[in-house]
Amino acid sequence: MIDFFEGLGVEKKINAATTYTAIGGSLMDDEVLDAMRSAAGYFIDMRELQIKAGEKIAKLTRNEAAFITSGCASAIVLSILGLRTNGDAVEIGKVISGTARESEVIIQNGHRINYDAAIKLAGSKIVTVGNAIETHAWQIESAITEFTTAIFFVPGSHLAGSTLSLNQIVQIAHARGIPVIVDAAAQLPPVSNFWEFTENLGADLVLFSGGKAIRGPQASGLILGKAKHIESISANASPNALFARALKVGKEEIAGLTTAIERFINLDHDAELLSWNSVVDFWFEGLMGQSQLTIEKESHNEAGQPVPRLRLSPSDGNAMKLVAQLKKNSPSIEVVHNSSNNLWLSPDSLKIGDAAKVLQAILKFVKLS
Repeated sequence: MIDFFEGLGVEKKINAATTYTAIGGSLMDDEVLDAMRSAAGYFIDMRELQIKAGEKIAKLTRNEAAFITSGCASAIVLSILGLRTNGDAVEIGKVISGTARESEVIIQNGHRINYDAAIKLAGSKIVTVGNAIETHAWQIESAITEFTTAIFFVPGSHLAGSTLSLNQIVQIAHARGIPVIVDAAAQLPPVSNFWEFTENLGADLVLFSGGKAIRGPQASGLILGKAKHIESISANASPNALFARALKVGKEEIAGLTTAIERFINLDHDAELLSWNSVVDFWFEGLMGQSQLTIEKESHNEAGQPVPRLRLSPSDGNAMKLVAQLKKNSPSIEVVHNSSNNLWLSPDSLKIGDAAKVLQAILKFVKLS
């Protein structure tokens, strides 16, 4: 039987990169797929489903409340809309008609990312503070105005190191009555990050991708945080026929993500880490002694999460030749690279047997070069 991708003529890949949206995110376990199939067979009240799923997820993640979205970018838009309007029907109407009061969201320069464009989709202006090297507290304080809706914080060791910490941002923001949103899209594992940003560090809302480490549906996202803000978000969201109706999330995604979150929280993360490290060790041992490559084990991925990986640096200084060769491999192999002299192999999205195929493809390249 020809599978769906083969029927379309779409090439399937080996993912030695990580859970990138551009190559399909992550792979769902059977229990997640079973939950989605079950949900697809019935009609329910979508408002009730969101409430009940949110209550379950909030309890699992030690938060006041939770809301499932159609992705993390969707979670950004809905969070801004919720905070802009406080769930008030009149204010929501003004956003739709274009007559709402001005809205500004403050971001540190070192936290600017490709995905913060979603803030503009919610009708808010991005106010960038500081420079690429550092941010000072007085700069955040002076940027706060009567139009400030929120301060947007992006964690991760891959970002500028001299930005203000979340603790500092929360103190400044809350002293002025301003909520803080944390975009933690790829900040899992560890599982404790579900409650670290909100319960421990004081952020008002934290956002996660559903289709990355959680291994839920790719078209799903999660908002956790204060109940009053989640209520305002819900007032703006589908099934209401309002501004954010376009960001509809289906019953199947809600069922899948709720199941995936429960699975992720109960997962033996120590055993998973051992499994990942064994793959990295396998690659390392298989490539030792290859003079064309410098290799090094790393304990964390590009987002700063505890996912081990292997860095490869070709002796000719051109990693892109190897990247191109891996793309030509059958099946094509995706890796992380810096468009220059380094590429990385990550084990977290591999299927059984993929690690050996990746090693064989690299050794083939080395012999030909």
